[in-house]
This record gives sequence, C-alpha cells and structure tokens, in this order.
Amino acid sequence: MRYTKRNDVVFDPFVGSGTTAYEAESLSRHFIGVDIQPELIKHIKSNVDNKNYFAELVAGDSTDKNTFSNITEILNRKKKKNIQLAILHPPYANIIKFSNHEKDLSNTKSLRDFLNGFSLVISNTLDLLEKNRYLTIVIGDKYTQGKWIPLGFYCLNEAQKLGLTLKSIIIKNMEGNRAKQNKEAIWKYRALSSDYYIFKHEYILIFKN
Repeated sequence: MRYTKRNDVVFDPFVGSGTTAYEAESLSRHFIGVDIQPELIKHIKSNVDNKNYFAELVAGDSTDKNTFSNITEILNRKKKKNIQLAILHPPYANIIKFSNHEKDLSNTKSLRDFLNGFSLVISNTLDLLEKNRYLTIVIGDKYTQGKWIPLGFYCLNEAQKLGLTLKSIIIKNMEGNRAKQNKEAIWKYRALSSDYYIFKHEYILIFKN
C-alpha cells in the first residue's frame, strides 16, 4: 500500500506459494509472477480470481533473459510499459530443497553460485522496473557448519553492486514460524549447544532504482 497504488503492476520472480499474487489481488494491483516449478504456477492460477486486475503467471527460470522476454510481451499486451514494484523472496541458498530443477537457486552448490544467480534475477528485474520505483528483497540468514552466514547482507550487497539505493531495512520477527514446526525448544537447544543466539528474523530490504 505504501509503494504502489491501484492499477500498478507488482512483479514477483520467485512466486512460490503465491502470497504476493493473493495480496495484489486483494489490494487491486495487477500482478505478474514467475516460478521455476510449473505445478506451483498451475495451482496459483486456479486460485487467483482477479476479475478487474490482471494476474499473469509464468513457469520459467528468473535467471534467464528469455523468461523476461515473456514478461515484456505480457506488459505490451496489457498496454503497460513497466512494473512499479518488485518483491523478491528467494530461497535461503541451499537450506531447503524446493525442486529437482538444476536451475533452482535452492540447488546451488555454493554461496557464490547462489549469489551469482540471484544477481542475475535482480538484473533482469531492473530491466522492467520503472525509474524511481522500488525493489524489495525478503531474506534471512543461515547457520551451517559451525558458522553464521549473513545471507541477508550478501544479498543487500549484490543489489547495491547493481546500482540500487537502499532506502530501508525492516526486521521481520518470525515468532511462531511454521517452518520450525512448533519445535522452538529444539531450535533453542541447538543454538545454545552450538554457541550462537537463536534467530527468528527476516530482513525486508527496500531499494529504489
């Protein structure tokens, strides 16, 4: 509601379970989403019922320029020049495997491979983003092999390298996160036994182009 108005186009290159699509529908925004898993795209299409504002969903790889050629065609068909807000919620590198697709960022072999792929997605998205509008990254950190990986800061750095201006950092508290399957006590024990503080946060990084 702060960064868009009615009739604006919201874009999500990691559409996942469709949260952004459903919010765009409820707030009277147009929506375009991409996901590498065709079955997810099919599921979301069957649940979005936006009669007054378009919701276009594309199965494809957001690191691939060809996928964004399809997005440009959609914009042209809808008589739109650009998107007005991009929301990027990528996988947390290889913490959770989301598919068997080799181009899925959750299947990258190293942090550097993940960041290289994520940078491509940002770059492709910027080609569509209207000047002086906003790109948001939703990302957390990870802990693996005895050390904290500040994934959020690494992603922030990739965006800044592409010329985006950081406007805000919002810390989202993940209290009661279903991903932890109501096993907070276990996660707390793991944190204490591994000499780090338990973390339940995501960063919402807001950039202007």
